[in-house]
Amino acid sequence: MPKDLDPIWKALSDSTRREILDLLREGPRQTTEIVEQFPDLSRFGVMKHLVVLRDAGLVRTRSEGRRRINSLNVAPIRQILERWINKYEGYWANTLLRVKDAAEDDTAEKKSSKIKRA
Repeated sequence: MPKDLDPIWKALSDSTRREILDLLREGPRQTTEIVEQFPDLSRFGVMKHLVVLRDAGLVRTRSEGRRRINSLNVAPIRQILERWINKYEGYWANTLLRVKDAAEDDTAEKKSSKIKRA
């Protein structure tokens, strides 16, 4: 697993590469099967995307005779989750709780003022 997350971010920044990862999430695929899913791209174009995904560690490829089988490796995505997402999760949870509390306080005040007027 690479220590530097930049190649992972670069790989994830392209929608075609994200589509390839979504395809591989369903299970390992031969390179030919992946190419067939992208009729607007040349085989060479799809192969370039696979190279970027392999270099980022997001795809593993093994050979079985003449076939190349590609599979998803989620470990780099886990690195991003641990490095970036989890760090801010507490912050956003607290922020959302404050918004919720403020909304509930506002609702309670409105109910209270309606009861006083009645």
